[in-house]
Amino acid sequence: MKRNTPRLSVLFSFLAVFIAGVFLFNCNCACAQADVDSQRIERQTTEGEVIGVLHRATDTISWKGIPYAKPPVGELRWKAPVPPEKRTAPLAATDFKEPGPHFIDHDMNPATSRIIQGNEDCLYLNIWRPRNKAADLPVYIWIHGGGNSIQWPLISDTDLSMFANRTNMVVVSLNYRLGPLGFLSHPALKTGKKGDEKNDSGNFALLDIIQALTWLQSNIKSFGGDPGNVTISGESAGGENVISLLASPLAAGLFHRAIIQSGVIRPSPPEKGAQHAESVAARLLVKDGSAPDEKAAVLKVKKMSRAELAAYLRSKSAREILETYPEGMSRGMLLLPVTFQDGVVLPVNLYGAFRSGQYNKVPVLTGTNKEETKLFQTMDPRFTPWITDGSLFMDPAKTELYELVAHYQSDGWKVMSVDNFARILRSNADQPSVYAYQFLWGAGGVKNSVEPFPVSLLIGASHTLEIDFVFGTEAVALGNLVFTRKNRPGRVALTNAIMDYWSSFARTGDPNRPDSGLPEWIPWSNIEGDPKCLLLDADFTKVKIDMSHEELTNARIEEALRAEPRFQEIRPFWESSIFKAPVR
Repeated sequence: MKRNTPRLSVLFSFLAVFIAGVFLFNCNCACAQADVDSQRIERQTTEGEVIGVLHRATDTISWKGIPYAKPPVGELRWKAPVPPEKRTAPLAATDFKEPGPHFIDHDMNPATSRIIQGNEDCLYLNIWRPRNKAADLPVYIWIHGGGNSIQWPLISDTDLSMFANRTNMVVVSLNYRLGPLGFLSHPALKTGKKGDEKNDSGNFALLDIIQALTWLQSNIKSFGGDPGNVTISGESAGGENVISLLASPLAAGLFHRAIIQSGVIRPSPPEKGAQHAESVAARLLVKDGSAPDEKAAVLKVKKMSRAELAAYLRSKSAREILETYPEGMSRGMLLLPVTFQDGVVLPVNLYGAFRSGQYNKVPVLTGTNKEETKLFQTMDPRFTPWITDGSLFMDPAKTELYELVAHYQSDGWKVMSVDNFARILRSNADQPSVYAYQFLWGAGGVKNSVEPFPVSLLIGASHTLEIDFVFGTEAVALGNLVFTRKNRPGRVALTNAIMDYWSSFARTGDPNRPDSGLPEWIPWSNIEGDPKCLLLDADFTKVKIDMSHEELTNARIEEALRAEPRFQEIRPFWESSIFKAPVR
């Protein structure tokens, strides 16, 4: 039977919802916020008492908006976080705090520009635990993604009580500094004095997370958590930050397991940070009328003393700084260097540290989604005209190219985040087990996906899709676009399996729970032909989980590419992709 072609009016409506759904930082989740108890739930911290609330629907207790550092404002902007001050009165920890300043799609209309929201006073965390009286529960910390410049999805503003209850863990989410307030490196911002190395690093967002982990080590026992059993986890840029924490000597002993979902690895030299900071200053000079154009502004920046440049940057508001990024208004995420290899927070050679075994060795669980890059292809100017006029859905040749590009670029992401990284880790004899996965639910394109058309083509098994499966939510990430009544039985079964694997790993360092009834997840082996990766999938009614023995490399991807009949069309996408391991 011939597939019905979507009418353009329907297509445009879908696109508006789709783009808004991707970039609106909503909290459209299975929340229990309306069903809380007024009972005072008090806990003592190093700074004073905090009072939470009881969630009857999920039988959990939460404490939201607990400060783990002083507000990084004024003289503390572009400085390492400082422990919070003691309080003389109890803190009502009942409400989420704003993330750091960032661009957000405020009106769900992709035709309008994004605006800036958030607060520089952003260093807060949230805690959930089951109401039972159990002590020394595993601690699960979520580090959000969003390119380290936005918070996507807005899971630090999402109720995770159901996840805490379902897994019987203490669950923590946190905010950290975003964009150029979280990562900015320039000699003008450094003192160069002994003892100021952290202040001079430029890695302020990573230092925020390390400070949060330090605070939790001192306080999580009061909330029933075991400070000796802490799992850090994160997706996308959050996964990148988990990788950075594995490499950071400052994070040693602060965590005991690591989960990386679709993590990227993009370390930057401090020199690149200096160039970027100067470009920001130049754009600011043009914006405030201190220079007639960017060329003149660049020359003016070069003539500034370090003290003058530092004072100028510090005089600008967060809004003024963010407004110098033209991509922010259109796409939200900013283009800026992050994770500086400064020799203090991070090694001067990140990959070299992992290869030489100079990192924090803990059990690792890492994976990617089968069609990671589809989310980004919807915004690629080489595809957007086809999406807008509907030809992507009607022309088989265009549909095929879209699928092929997603296939090869997503394979490259898997090499970077999983296969290459797992091989490096396992080359160290004292590295504990590494568990790799690939999330396939929703893949299959137009004909074989469990998702409805046209999202089956546009999204498939795309970036962030697995988040709703991990937390058992319906619409934190992309679930509101792809979940249907028809695919519910299979996806719920897969959700239960993933939550079982993840929580078992957090509890013991091994995702396999005795008598779980799930297929055994065999650790990654560097031996050719041995098990590598667990494939996570489901059809409309049941899970489909199996081990794969295949290992991908960039060389194998390029060999397959050269055999493709449409190689010349795919090649530019592959060569310009940032989602692949560097050649070494």
